[in-house]
Amino acid sequence: GSYRLKRVYYSAFSPIPDSSSALALKAPPLVREHRLYQADWLMRFYGFEVDEIAPRAANAGMLDLDVDPKLAWALRNPERFPVDVNRAPKEMLLRVPGFGTKTVKRVLSSRRFARIRLDDLARLGVSLRKVLPFVQTLDHHPQGALDDPQRLRARLAPAPVQAGLF
Repeated sequence: GSYRLKRVYYSAFSPIPDSSSALALKAPPLVREHRLYQADWLMRFYGFEVDEIAPRAANAGMLDLDVDPKLAWALRNPERFPVDVNRAPKEMLLRVPGFGTKTVKRVLSSRRFARIRLDDLARLGVSLRKVLPFVQTLDHHPQGALDDPQRLRARLAPAPVQAGLF
């Protein structure tokens, strides 16, 4: 606080080439670095707590590298979904995977004038593929989408790819 820092920066460790034979040359863990940035963002702008993002019981407090932290939280808490887009408070809308802060503002603004349908979400630029299992609208009521979180995780998780520096 006394240094007036505004954010945290993460950097994946990468050994210096030809520095020591004890340090194996391998690509830096950029996926982990990316997940740390996502977790930081969720805590600063979405109201998440550390224990919600990386619970101590699961994975010993480590982040899930296969899916983003918001999706991982949603899959661990299926009882909170589906969220009714037309009635849910801002805090719950911010926890829907696929909804960002701008989308939530647009949803809150739009629903003052009319009830929201799937077409409206698509017009707002929402990725329906990611959102459909987690939301309920006038014309969409997911039945049992979260009954098998592992299957849903497999469907929504992107293929693991190590990001490059350049």
